[in-house]
Amino acid sequence: MKLNRSTDMALRVAMFTAASRTRTTVDDLAARLALPRSHVAKVVQRLQRLGVLVTVRGRAGGTAFVPAAAEMTVAQVVRAFEGDGEVVSCDQPACPLRAGCRLRVELRRARAAFLSALDEVRLGDLVNADAGPLPALLTIDSGPPSPAPVGRAECGQARLDSSA
Repeated sequence: MKLNRSTDMALRVAMFTAASRTRTTVDDLAARLALPRSHVAKVVQRLQRLGVLVTVRGRAGGTAFVPAAAEMTVAQVVRAFEGDGEVVSCDQPACPLRAGCRLRVELRRARAAFLSALDEVRLGDLVNADAGPLPALLTIDSGPPSPAPVGRAECGQARLDSSA
């Protein structure tokens, strides 16, 4: 299953802020995670509404991970950003196979299995000390920020689409 770009960004921002010991600005998040600033700002707002982040305005402001959000599951974030939509649209345009199609049922089952697996992974699990070198890579103290990307971004094998 492919996640949309904003979901991928939300998970990266959550991991980065969870590993950070200090508040982080949207500009710093965008630079360090090599993501467009405008998209990061939107994702931060949504994560705040979801209860993953807290934001503080002003000169010494920034965003920080809410400690209680460590118990939130990855699936909760995915559901909040992806919604409850179908994996494929059988209505736009109307599919002539819809009446007898079993694919839609199987895709729903596969999506449910995907989310069920992510229901077992807490956000805190992604950055705990047993996770290997990732927490050290995510901390703000890990060196200069990376330059922001100019075009489309890719992360691992999950291609990021242009929807935000």
